[in-house]
Amino acid sequence: MSQAQSGKRVAILATDGFEESELSAPRAALKSQGVEVQVVSPEGKGIRAWAETDWGDTYEADKALSDVDVTDYHALVLPGGLFNPDELRLNEKALAFVRGFFEAGKPVAAICHAPWILINAGVVDGRKMTSVASVGQDLKNAGAHWVDEPVVVDNGLVTSRTPKDMDAFNAKLIEELAEGRHSGQHA
Repeated sequence: MSQAQSGKRVAILATDGFEESELSAPRAALKSQGVEVQVVSPEGKGIRAWAETDWGDTYEADKALSDVDVTDYHALVLPGGLFNPDELRLNEKALAFVRGFFEAGKPVAAICHAPWILINAGVVDGRKMTSVASVGQDLKNAGAHWVDEPVVVDNGLVTSRTPKDMDAFNAKLIEELAEGRHSGQHA
């Protein structure tokens, strides 16, 4: 366990249809570092995973979106999947929560389709990012510099393509969390 991570708290924002490994793996990696992790869902109820090709397990939420604030956390993780980010990018409370992390200079990590949420939050213009290939053009259209790499870090913003990049994603998430606030991380 890392002493640098002791006392840190990270939110994982998700709803039904998140890619299971994109929530479970970062949560396990963070917990192994002594980080408190809270799953936040729009209603504060259990959310059902998508496990590659079919519905997976239900994960209990620790908090409802209406009961959390950016000041409660040191970083934010946004799992992908197809359904989860498509739902969250239309949820104004979720978008405001995401924007708050950028405004506070706190690390944000998004994988797979999760950058859709960042596009709708209006925080990708001018940022170097990656994602699942099908979201690449959306990021370019929103002003991001999209690259096809396993993991990209841009001033506290960590992005990755797919679950096959999970080890690199988790390592950079933990590194950015240890670094803390980033002055270049802004909305």
